[in-house]
Amino acid sequence: MEIYEGMKFTKEHEWAREEGGKVYIGISDYAQNALGDIVYVELPETGKKVKAGDPISVVESVKTASDIYSPVSGTVSGVNEALADSPELLNEDPYENYIAVIDPDDLSELEDLMDEEEYREFCSREE
Repeated sequence: MEIYEGMKFTKEHEWAREEGGKVYIGISDYAQNALGDIVYVELPETGKKVKAGDPISVVESVKTASDIYSPVSGTVSGVNEALADSPELLNEDPYENYIAVIDPDDLSELEDLMDEEEYREFCSREE
């Protein structure tokens, strides 16, 4: 399992990365591996207000469909349009292929998430 530094993680296996005051959100390597071949990504609507923990997207694989939750509160300001035609990008490189961008209401919400080491430990207990 690959984990990038500088990211935060949720117990639902989303990652969050702050860049320039915006929060990029995607699924972890652990999640894409558990899902298997991803065949569809329902992208969130830009302009939508979300609270931390709200479902914002759905990722479907050959095995199952899984809700993707926002790790922070704010407004969806962007989505990764490439996933509409190529959802398998989440399998190929889950950390480079974000699902959504959030303009956060409060960046300090990121402090409530797990860092890389905490997430690695969390995943080892899940197996």
